Amino acid sequence: MDMNQIKDEQLLQDKKDLNKFGYAQELLRSMGGFSNFAISFSIISILTGAVSLYGHGLTYGGPGMMGYGWPLVALFVLLIAAALAELASAIPTAGALYHWASVLANKRWGWYTAWINLIGQIGIVAGIDYSAALFADPLLSDVFGYTSTDTTILITFIVILLTHGICNHIGIRMVARLNDFSAWYHIVIAAGLVVTLALFTKSDLQPVSYLFKVGETFSDKPYAFAFLIGLLQAQWTFTGYDASAHTIEETVNPRIRAPWGIFTSVAYSFVFGFIMLAFVTLSIQDAGAATAADNAFIYVISEALGGTFGKIILWLITLAMWFCGLSSITSFSRMMYAFSRDKGMPLSRHWAEISKKYRTPAKAIWLSVALSFLLAFIDYMIKIINPDAAYGTLVFLTAVSVVGLYVAYGIPIFLKLLAQRKGLFQPKHLGPWNLGKYSNIVAVLSLVWIVFISVIMMIPPNQNAAYAMLGMMLILVIMDFTYYRKHFKGPPGCASDLHGGPPAKRTGIGAELRPGNGLCHNSIVYLHTFPAELSSACCCGWRIFVSNCRDLADYFIAA
Repeated sequence: MDMNQIKDEQLLQDKKDLNKFGYAQELLRSMGGFSNFAISFSIISILTGAVSLYGHGLTYGGPGMMGYGWPLVALFVLLIAAALAELASAIPTAGALYHWASVLANKRWGWYTAWINLIGQIGIVAGIDYSAALFADPLLSDVFGYTSTDTTILITFIVILLTHGICNHIGIRMVARLNDFSAWYHIVIAAGLVVTLALFTKSDLQPVSYLFKVGETFSDKPYAFAFLIGLLQAQWTFTGYDASAHTIEETVNPRIRAPWGIFTSVAYSFVFGFIMLAFVTLSIQDAGAATAADNAFIYVISEALGGTFGKIILWLITLAMWFCGLSSITSFSRMMYAFSRDKGMPLSRHWAEISKKYRTPAKAIWLSVALSFLLAFIDYMIKIINPDAAYGTLVFLTAVSVVGLYVAYGIPIFLKLLAQRKGLFQPKHLGPWNLGKYSNIVAVLSLVWIVFISVIMMIPPNQNAAYAMLGMMLILVIMDFTYYRKHFKGPPGCASDLHGGPPAKRTGIGAELRPGNGLCHNSIVYLHTFPAELSSACCCGWRIFVSNCRDLADYFIAA
């Protein structure tokens, strides 16, 4: 049997798996394992989050934020990623968080999960592209001789958003290739930065102990509290890895490849990110001057490497941020497409429409662009009205995205535990990638961290993020009464609300593929049919990451 025939059979099986959940195969399924990994790795982007919020982390936590804060956050995020990967293997649909919540509980849980996730997605796209603009605009101002201001940064932000919209509109094949290139690009640039700082800094590096120096903060907060505020740097970096699940309907052999994409994107980002941050921090000669600069990272690199060499590195990092934003729009638009095909949004028929020429959710892509611009523009107008506002635009956008995304991550994890307690979700329902006996403890620890970090991200000085989230939740409650009750039928086979109800009839996309009647648990009945031998062959917890390295390499090669 040749490779083409094997791939065709796998595509047919993937299509059947999707059909059993009530959906037709509309998106082009062409992404391999590496492409699925690459989109999440690119959205995490150690050259975006860790770099753009470097000054935030250094200001509040000092050098110890890089030595202790980054590994602390990464440890808990690895647990969350493992819990989400397990669900992606069990329920391989592009709706991801939203669909998982609907299957595990009911359509109302799914509806709220989708909207909270959408809020987080708006924040992450706006935050990523605004980060790119913050780096690109000063560099462009040096080239063209203008003064960088909030207005020129906003214009640069708009241009970056438009380029991402155009690239995503044109087609998934091009974006997949760019994502593949982006993953390698991130690794090469991070490695290049490390080597450059190790060999060519103008002054000697600090001793390694400097990286773990605690007790020094450049804020007006007590160190312990300031350290917690500084965790935003790492926590925002480790967002968006659910993109591997949102592109699961475009991935070949998704039950294996998408979970690995989620988990390994976090693992590799942790390792490469820690090494990069270590050398950047060890190159600091005056931390106080760095935190006082407009952009601490630019200041540190410029002081360490000199003007011209430093600017070359900064241009390379800015391009990495552009790749990060490109991947984020891909993920956001797929989430919106999946939610809209179940009529979860006003004017859903438009956002669920697939371009006949490019086979991409074109209108959802441009809505993603518009909403991300709107969030940044509202913040821009607030600053014009109140120019003395003490908070930074980037901190506001990133805090909103962290809270929105992590709350959305936590809901299906919590619902899985609840479904297990009721006997509705059992080990036999798991996919081939699972945590075995460690599943529940990983889920509980994940939820504890999500609650903790969400509170930290909404207390002063991040209170504006709390106000934004409260305002958005108020809008959701209003929409619950004005839209949800009248229009939202839920995913195929999921028709109950909080009080139960009759099965809904599936209409629109994939109507002819709806499985038998029943409530949300109809999808769980399908999970029971998954081959038991695949599930029993799985390793658990961290042993998966170690013992299956050969399989991981194989699936990357197969990409």
